[in-house]
Amino acid sequence: MLSNYRHRKTAGARELLRGRPGPGKHGIRSALMLAGCGCLLSLAGCSFAPRYSLPALPTDSYTRAPAPRATVSAAGPAGRAQRFDYGVSPSVEWWRQFASPKLDALIRQALANNPGLVQEQARLREAQAAMAAAAGIFYPQVNGDLSAARQKTSSASSGGSFPGRIYSLYSGGLAVSYYPDFFGVNRLVYKGEQALVDYRRYELDAARLTLIGNVASAAISAASVRAQIVATRAIIAHEKKLLELTETQYRFGAVPYLSVLTQRGQVASSEASLPSLEQQSAVYRHELAILVGELPAQWRDRSPSMNEVRLPARVPVSLPSTLLQQRPDIRAAEAQLRYADAEIGVAVAQMYPAVTLTAQFGQESTVPGAFVHAASNIWSLAGDLVFPIFAGGTLEAQKHEAVASYDATVAAYRQTVLGAFQQVADALRALEHDAQRLRAEQHSLAANRTALRLSETSYREGSVDYLSLLTAEVQYNNARLSYIQAQAQRYLDTVSLFVALGGGWTARPPAAQPHPAARKGKSSMAEEN
Repeated sequence: MLSNYRHRKTAGARELLRGRPGPGKHGIRSALMLAGCGCLLSLAGCSFAPRYSLPALPTDSYTRAPAPRATVSAAGPAGRAQRFDYGVSPSVEWWRQFASPKLDALIRQALANNPGLVQEQARLREAQAAMAAAAGIFYPQVNGDLSAARQKTSSASSGGSFPGRIYSLYSGGLAVSYYPDFFGVNRLVYKGEQALVDYRRYELDAARLTLIGNVASAAISAASVRAQIVATRAIIAHEKKLLELTETQYRFGAVPYLSVLTQRGQVASSEASLPSLEQQSAVYRHELAILVGELPAQWRDRSPSMNEVRLPARVPVSLPSTLLQQRPDIRAAEAQLRYADAEIGVAVAQMYPAVTLTAQFGQESTVPGAFVHAASNIWSLAGDLVFPIFAGGTLEAQKHEAVASYDATVAAYRQTVLGAFQQVADALRALEHDAQRLRAEQHSLAANRTALRLSETSYREGSVDYLSLLTAEVQYNNARLSYIQAQAQRYLDTVSLFVALGGGWTARPPAAQPHPAARKGKSSMAEEN
């Protein structure tokens, strides 16, 4: 572009040296002005931002080993087999697959009242207002002015020849300024603001998805702890009966007093575990209260029990290639990439000329009666071309800063994608292994229950010692609590998979369409994907 201009200038000089008729003094000046304008117009078609593109990432599968197709089954509501439907995206209201009206009510309340969600909504409106403000640069800026002044001049202003004057000055008019977007800087700034709006919108959706997952997880965890508390109290009641039996055996001389002390210690140990479980239950209650926008003192527990939540039998699993479009946090990271890309273009554009056009029209008079006369008219037209010559390396450093920021954003985008695939892979394997664990815990619970009953019968008959009874008792208690925890883990990991897949979220159309002027000209932002 600039080289073509230099070539034409050199050719004209050669013609003058050969004695050919030159264009004359005024012709040379006109030619140089036309060449300069042509140079500006040719630069105006350039794009200062790099070509925007997403980093390539392998999205063939979630796990290296073959992904599970179905889980094993076990008895009970939490033991049903789950089948994975690959290629099917979750529904938008995915939590309804747990078939719990109480869970539905908690999530609805959280979506309506959660302060964090309200905060993200306000940030989105803030970004939308900033984008609307940035669109004003595409229009002429018009300002009106009215003023009245009473002033006195000094005789020094006339060299002492005339005395100072006292007069009034009335003025008013319109001032118009316009910034022609020759180099696309305004479009880049506007598209950067538009990327921030998209980022805030995706962040709002990510916050909504996270909130739903947190409510579901807290409700299931609270139900699990309550079930453990009920089981622990039943265990304590059973252990106290065994303590009475041991004391009776001791009075008849069948067992030593050490057996009585040991059983008392076992009862005390089980009772000591209750405060810890009660504390966990209180923590989950308080967490649910905050998630739904209430104070802990206002909370009335409305969370479901373990029996009021159904494990989904069919679990949709989106294809890896569609995960990038389904996760709002990935789309938010992508919007940050677009913003960083526009910032590079803005930094580069600072190295090129900036054009400003201004016009002023109005009236100015020293007496109010003459304010509207034609003789009081004033006007001015001006064009301003500012171009950097020397900035001490500041502009080049700002460009390097923008490029480094873009590189960091690319790495952050890649990290977000990798984290998303890890979460899906972890959840898939967790559901597979959770089902296997629950089946094993169920077998263990059944075996230990039978062993405890046999040990109690044999202990009453005197055919086994107390140590055998104590061993069977401890193993049964542990198996019962582990079984409850394994049940809850299946529900929790199912929730985690839905959240990791984006929860059925799909990108919605932007609330604000791009400004018409932002579509003009070439821009790397328009070439994305």
